[in-house]
Amino acid sequence: MTENTAQDLVLDFLSGAEGHRLRTGGGRDHALLKAVGAKGVNSSSVVDATAGLGRDSFLLASMGLSVTMIERSTDVHALLTDALARAAASGAEVAAIVDRITLRHGDAKAILPSLQADVVMVDPMHPPRKNSALVKKDMRLLRQLVGADPDALDLMQVALAAAAKRVVLKWPLRADALVGLQKPSHQITGKTVRYDVFMTG
Repeated sequence: MTENTAQDLVLDFLSGAEGHRLRTGGGRDHALLKAVGAKGVNSSSVVDATAGLGRDSFLLASMGLSVTMIERSTDVHALLTDALARAAASGAEVAAIVDRITLRHGDAKAILPSLQADVVMVDPMHPPRKNSALVKKDMRLLRQLVGADPDALDLMQVALAAAAKRVVLKWPLRADALVGLQKPSHQITGKTVRYDVFMTG
């Protein structure tokens, strides 16, 4: 069995569920938008501290929010750079969405304190599922590329200190909370994930 590499993972914001949402104008009732507090024309700035596949950031930007994506994996950062460039080249409408996205390479724990963010979103690598359901291929490839996130709690503490309004932790719906993390102010639940919301101001 050959080891998966960055070349096996392809990011494309214009195909699959993301492309369908873009073409149909969907996504306005997505749980993530409620979690970050997006309402109509929203001037809030969002920092996606764990960009990963970039889909959440692209959704938020497509809804008019300004998003800063932070990714510490060199391979994944390169994939995101390529995907955003291809998206921007597809037409003026998508280029306007990409213009609302800033992609940074580095460790969010070091970068966050220097940013002025209303909302910080944290989506660390999720713990292995307790049931036998297979994780989607792209998420399996991402996990193989970047590994686990043993510093997820440390990142959350930095995020809580940096966010002016709220921190949103994306986590499996039925998973236990991160050990040592305070209780969220409230939760927004989706079909398979939940958003633990921590109000900071």
